[in-house]
Amino acid sequence: MTRIAVYPGTFDPIHFGHVDIAARAADIFDELVVAVYDRPVKSLMFTIKERVTLARQALAGSPNVRVIPYGGLTVELARRVEAQAIVRGLRVVSDFELEYQMALTNRQLAPEVECVCLMTRQAHAFLSSSIVKEIALLGGDVSGMVSPHVAAALEAKRREREKTHEPVPLFSLRD
Repeated sequence: MTRIAVYPGTFDPIHFGHVDIAARAADIFDELVVAVYDRPVKSLMFTIKERVTLARQALAGSPNVRVIPYGGLTVELARRVEAQAIVRGLRVVSDFELEYQMALTNRQLAPEVECVCLMTRQAHAFLSSSIVKEIALLGGDVSGMVSPHVAAALEAKRREREKTHEPVPLFSLRD
């Protein structure tokens, strides 16, 4: 039996914390489906196409990882790709509270799909997509937080905002 897991998220943008969780999950499972959420409630910097492309580039070195866009319930996606597990990364205690509630809800909807939480490595515990975006839009160096292609995409977005004199939004600390 092939062990398949889904790692869902908005990945706006994908950062080294996400990449680390994906790499570690790819070591545990035969196949990892990184699922980029297409209909989030929150406001995003990158389009779904851009986020999928950035994630594919960031994870290109992992042969058993595929990146797809998705909308709808994560458990329905897990069923569709025949995944046995949903992978989530935990940075801080407050992440656990939210993930625990989501895991219980998902268990109610799809008891056959397990939730597997991986603790973020200490080196990445401070990272969130919101923090990365804010630093990048304010002209800070994000090279230690994201892959070079993601840093270039963030810089392009910053230049676009500068041209239009669009104010830099202050993102929430919870992605």
